[in-house]
Amino acid sequence: MPDVLESVPLWMMFAGFLLLLGPLVTLHELGHYLVGRWFGVKADVFSVGFGKELTGFTDKRGTRWRLSALPLGGYVQFAGDMSPASQPSEEYLALPPAERAKCFQARPLWQKALIVAAGPITNLLIAVLIFAGFAMAFGKPVVPPVIRDFSESSPAQTAGLEAGDRILAVDGVAVDDFEDVRQFVMPYPGRTISLTYQRDGATATTPVTVGAVEMVDRFGNHSRLGIVGIYSVEGEMVPVGPIDAIGFGFSQSWSAVKLMVTGIGQIISGERSVEELGGPIKIAQFSGQQLSLGWLAFVNFAALISLNLAFINLLPIPVLDGGHLAFYAAEAVRRKPASPRSQEWAFRTGMALVLGLMLFVTIIDIASLPIFGS
Repeated sequence: MPDVLESVPLWMMFAGFLLLLGPLVTLHELGHYLVGRWFGVKADVFSVGFGKELTGFTDKRGTRWRLSALPLGGYVQFAGDMSPASQPSEEYLALPPAERAKCFQARPLWQKALIVAAGPITNLLIAVLIFAGFAMAFGKPVVPPVIRDFSESSPAQTAGLEAGDRILAVDGVAVDDFEDVRQFVMPYPGRTISLTYQRDGATATTPVTVGAVEMVDRFGNHSRLGIVGIYSVEGEMVPVGPIDAIGFGFSQSWSAVKLMVTGIGQIISGERSVEELGGPIKIAQFSGQQLSLGWLAFVNFAALISLNLAFINLLPIPVLDGGHLAFYAAEAVRRKPASPRSQEWAFRTGMALVLGLMLFVTIIDIASLPIFGS
């Protein structure tokens, strides 16, 4: 554990939270807006922030652009789309055909699905572009999966591996970079994996029980990670062009999403504590910590949070984008939409679930604050 834990002032946590969620949620909504506009759907309001309007203007398409009092993201309100369940409003039903054609509800099913999916896709692309930008600026790390040395009480060394061995596969999945090995090890403390390696031209496979280590960073944040106790040979930063950088961005994003899914699955199964879940307080805390480390660390953290927003919004829970997409998928199969009553009840249930989850993670956040001795 660090001898001295660094503390971050509250103002930096607040600033980091606003600089993180404000732009990410606004860009998420901008994705909805741009695809809706592409399909000719009129937007009544695009608000940066929530609550009372501070200032704004109405453009020539009739969209009111607002800057609102609470700068935590924003929202877009399409014409005729007034309820959380995206049911047609009375105003929509009363419109003449020419005006109704510009409303969200008048669009074909596939267009509505693309408009809804555009928000999470925008968050995904933000992460990809951030990772790609880092690769363009600094190069792509390339570390051969060759063992240089072992840590004390190394599970891999106990299993018979030696310095100079090249790891070829983990659980039968081929790897060609040391980072690939780390992805198979870090999330799985206590699990037994199989390592396929090459030594002196011969190939062998051996089981290795992943060890567990409690890591504490400079801010006192705890994390439980899996290790096999191996050190890699020295790698290098390889310059990449735009195409390779985009590919690297997608690869990094996919790896991060897999870690998210794995972590959530482990929490549900009981392999990990629910205390590893984080709500708004923990996001603010981490935002301030990353901001204190500099803009590169903060922007990298923003990419991870953007992926979280994309993933969460695509969950098939009513009131989230994924819930709308699930209804559209059902409508495509059934050839007719679900009844307004069933959709209303589903979205009420979804809202209760989301609010309950938010309350739960906020309680966990509060309980983890130093004032409670955690």
